[in-house]
Formats: sequence, C-alpha cells, structure tokens
Amino acid sequence: MTMSEAPPIGRILVADDNQQNRDLLEAFLADDGHEILMAVDGKEALQIATTQMPDLILLDIMMPKLSGYEVCSQLKSDPQTRSIPILMVTALKEMGDIERALTAGADDFLTKPIHRLELRTRVWAQLRVKHLTRERDRLLAYLQEVDTARPAQK
Repeated sequence: MTMSEAPPIGRILVADDNQQNRDLLEAFLADDGHEILMAVDGKEALQIATTQMPDLILLDIMMPKLSGYEVCSQLKSDPQTRSIPILMVTALKEMGDIERALTAGADDFLTKPIHRLELRTRVWAQLRVKHLTRERDRLLAYLQEVDTARPAQK
C-alpha cells in the first residue's frame, strides 16, 4: 500500500489539555474518516485507552493530572495496551524531551505547530504498522492452531 491509496481508518485517541489543539487534530483526522476519542488530561487519557482500546494515541506531553510521559509509560508496561502505538505531540523541541518520550515507550514524536501532511503521514504509518502486526498475529495463531490439530507424524 502506498500513501496515494486510502489510508487505513482507525479509532484514534487525542489527549491534549488545550481545546484548540484537540479541535485542530480532530479536524485534520476526521477528514480521513477516523473515529476520534478525546481526553483533556493524562488521567482521562489512561482511562479511555484502557477501556476503549484505540488503534493509535496522539498524546500531548504537558498535561494535568498525569503527564504524557507517565501515561505512555503506564500504557507500554500493561500487556493489554502495550501494542497501541503512541505518537507524542508536543511543543517541546529539546532533544532531551524527545529522548524522554522514546524512553517512556513512544513510537513516534511530532512537534507543534502541527502540519497536516506530516500528521497524516505519521498517523498513516502507525496505523499501517498496527494493521500489519494484527494480521501477523492472526496468521501466527492460525498456523499454531493448524499445527496443534495436525496428527503427530511417526
């Protein structure tokens, strides 16, 4: 699949304490047909991620209650949510901030101001990887099932 084809559609959690940022990200992503979930702080992002199981999380770093670093770290340490790709979206631009986000488990990093094409490209890539990983896991489970059902050869 190439970028010229329709992007994969997914359920995306946008976690940002700034209403304008949430509105902008929703406007950019809704055009592609994604289902958008919203969180206004880190605690709500964690709750929505664990109950709604989004395909991708766009996570601001500087949020009240729990920082994006904390949310990311908790999600990546939980076997139920560790495979959800996390794209950190922040105004922080220092290399240390990027390293800290990646250390917390972020899959990618995007700095504000957000450029629509860059956002769509990174979202497309993360959703594509998620889709391919899901397909791989499904095929591996099927192969294991076939192997288990096959009578033992002498």
